[in-house]
Amino acid sequence: MAALIYSAIMSLDGFVADSSGAFDWAAPDEEVHAFVNDLERPVGTYLYGRRMYDVMSAWETMPTGPEEAAVTSDFARIWRSADKVVYSKTLDSPSTTRTRVERDFDPDAVRELKANSQRDLGIGGPTLAARALSAGLVDECHMFTVPIVIGAGLRAFQDGRVRLALVDERRFRSGVVYLRYRVSS
Repeated sequence: MAALIYSAIMSLDGFVADSSGAFDWAAPDEEVHAFVNDLERPVGTYLYGRRMYDVMSAWETMPTGPEEAAVTSDFARIWRSADKVVYSKTLDSPSTTRTRVERDFDPDAVRELKANSQRDLGIGGPTLAARALSAGLVDECHMFTVPIVIGAGLRAFQDGRVRLALVDERRFRSGVVYLRYRVSS
């Protein structure tokens, strides 16, 4: 069975975006980006809410020529090769290939997708991840903590309590810390 992995880049105080919705402070440097790419390479399907999909869809047309940074081109290829499921009541049709739109998040359908997938699944966006966490669907959380305090905004973890067990960690030269957790019962 495939694992469902929630990945996020967050501030030290646990936000993925500030109170105005900006997340420019979270842009990974080359070292962190290369590490992210290696983590994302096994993902065969991404699950997104509408806002996260709108952000990530830029990778569909991101230039990948020799003049582009290798880590950027690599991630664009990784993202394009994966299937995407977008949960949205307002999106009529996707703007990217390998993408389908579902009107409602159905935990049983995600369980079935996990059971039948040969590759891991990634879930992006804290609101959708909160629904998957509360349904007991998330197996791991891959959190990148940026050394900045935002103070307010969109939290990486929404409502509810989630018990986590630390599995791995890594510190980068930029001060970013990667924490890999297994979701415990």
